[in-house]
Amino acid sequence: MKKKKKKSQKKNRIQLYLRAGLALLIVALVILILIKIFKPSWLTNKYFEKTGEKIEAVEPEIDVELLTVNPYSRPGTPTEKITGIVVHYTANPGSDAIDNRNYFESLKDGHDTQVSSNFVVGLNGEIVQCVPTWEVAYASNSRNIDTVSIECCHPDETGKFNDATYTSMVQLCAWLCMKFDLNEDNVIRHYDVTGKICPKYFVEDEEAWKKFREDVGKTLADFKDNK
Repeated sequence: MKKKKKKSQKKNRIQLYLRAGLALLIVALVILILIKIFKPSWLTNKYFEKTGEKIEAVEPEIDVELLTVNPYSRPGTPTEKITGIVVHYTANPGSDAIDNRNYFESLKDGHDTQVSSNFVVGLNGEIVQCVPTWEVAYASNSRNIDTVSIECCHPDETGKFNDATYTSMVQLCAWLCMKFDLNEDNVIRHYDVTGKICPKYFVEDEEAWKKFREDVGKTLADFKDNK
């Protein structure tokens, strides 16, 4: 009787362990599925972007004017997983988006320096794309490899953005955050990378920078709610 009882107890323990293991496996699978749906970027360290109708529906109007691949403004180097959006200012008062894009393009012939950005936002709110987001732009030094850079035009020496530029900056940043599974905390200034006074207005006025990030966060929430 004792032997039978021990065998029965052992069998029950084994069954209990199997059930517990199966339950843990199911929980792990459910967690992985939820991560894949809601936070797919957690599953990779390589370049990744979300796609779908919801993201396409809120994509701002973008004039794609890609630079020629060259060592001075579009090296063609692949980016890694995008972990941040970097905001810059052009430091060229009164210039528009296409002017700055064309300056980047001219570097392939002039060889003056190495500089560019993925996007330029103009004085009328126009958005010009210069470099694909899966390629490095020469804008944010050590963060070129894992960020998307946005150069922003401004009308005067103060570096303050007009309403049209500001609105497009907010929408572009929010859309990029949605695309790369980021949030407003991942939107940073060039200043935060190197200490350079860029974008000037957002470095000199911390409250304005705080408000900008808040606006990006609100717009991102609206995008996700399809408002």
